[in-house]
Amino acid sequence: MDYPFSTDPPSMPPPATSPERSRGRLAGLAAAFVAIALLSATLASGGTYLALSSTGALAGSTAGTSGDPSSSSSLAAANQAAASPTASAQTATTADSSSVVAAAAAVSPAVVTITSSSDASNGLSPFSVPETGVGSGVIFDADGWILTNRHVVSGATSLTVTLSDGRTFPGTVYGIDTLTDLAIVRIQASGLTAAQLGDSGDIAVGQTVVAIGSPLGTFTDTVTGGIVSALGRTITVEGTTLDDLIQTDAAINPGNSGGALIDTAGRVIGINTAEASSAQGIGFAVPINLAKGLVKEALAGEPLSRPYLGILYQTLDAGLAAANGLSADHGAWISTGGTPSQGGSNGANGSSHSNGFGSPRPPTPGSAVQSGSPAAQAGLKDGDIITAVDGAAIDGTHPLVELLAQFAPGTKVTLTVQRGSVQLQLPVTLGTRPQGLSRTSTMALG
Repeated sequence: MDYPFSTDPPSMPPPATSPERSRGRLAGLAAAFVAIALLSATLASGGTYLALSSTGALAGSTAGTSGDPSSSSSLAAANQAAASPTASAQTATTADSSSVVAAAAAVSPAVVTITSSSDASNGLSPFSVPETGVGSGVIFDADGWILTNRHVVSGATSLTVTLSDGRTFPGTVYGIDTLTDLAIVRIQASGLTAAQLGDSGDIAVGQTVVAIGSPLGTFTDTVTGGIVSALGRTITVEGTTLDDLIQTDAAINPGNSGGALIDTAGRVIGINTAEASSAQGIGFAVPINLAKGLVKEALAGEPLSRPYLGILYQTLDAGLAAANGLSADHGAWISTGGTPSQGGSNGANGSSHSNGFGSPRPPTPGSAVQSGSPAAQAGLKDGDIITAVDGAAIDGTHPLVELLAQFAPGTKVTLTVQRGSVQLQLPVTLGTRPQGLSRTSTMALG
């Protein structure tokens, strides 16, 4: 420590003294130095104790001691805290790593490899040759129910499902989703490890996530980690546009499709579906909330179906609302493009439209409500803004497509609608979305 005296040499020589007096004076000085050192150490330890006590840092370390703030255990804790300012950060990192390990261990047995075979012609021969593809899937029920991607099983004449323990089973396609890139496969097995489905409506940008699957069809049970990079993404794959996707930088490669995206609690929050081939660290997953309705239908033995309104709409944000002078800055704006009187195929900001469980073909310009549809029967009009479904607000992270997906066709819901300066509550009975209706880059599907 710094002492309150100078260590510079004196400017004048000291007066001469005898050896005895010098020895006595040196002894006195030595005693004084010892006393000062002990006093300083005592004050320092007491000050450290008071400082740490005010923050609660010593609450646990002094338990079971005599209460002496300068006890060896207290001083050791104080010295360790002072010497390791990053200890709390390291502890948090270790805890986060441990949760990832536990989550991966819990879900990995529920992730399967799906090998598909199909007969295809090479275009030059009248004969067909077998083609194979490999993807992943997630067991959501112990009796052999598996959630995967539609593109993993589409066109397959046979499926082989390989469990994480090496067992294989023939698989059958129970149903294919008409809205998203999802499908359900069934195998004849029981007592399987099933994954817990989470709530994709509660996830946040920046949180830690883990992807599990079989990249390249070879490296089964591969676990990769990252974060949620963004929510509500829209991409177009092979002419089909997918909305409301989770973007992540967890590595997703060919073969990962249909695998699980999980949180650190071991809950499935998405089904991995695509990666950006021209960039690194950009992958996408279908939110699990969009799959829950399909899961319920499958377990009830019902055909997979989606609810249907019969509208074209754009998801509002503040910019689109300001550009068109709208009375709300969030929700689903029923419009064919621009203002309702302008028509066209794109909105004022160039955004795409959605036929929100809507029509098999775009309505005529200026009409965004399909004639005879549930929306028309409920009294919805061009220019209306649907701001909530049964009280749940529509926004960038909770789009109309996700809020409606939790309801089965035939369900009666109440839509909160902003029509100019008037707010309406319109009941509507959801229809069944027509088979074969898919969203394209020119006709978005909500």
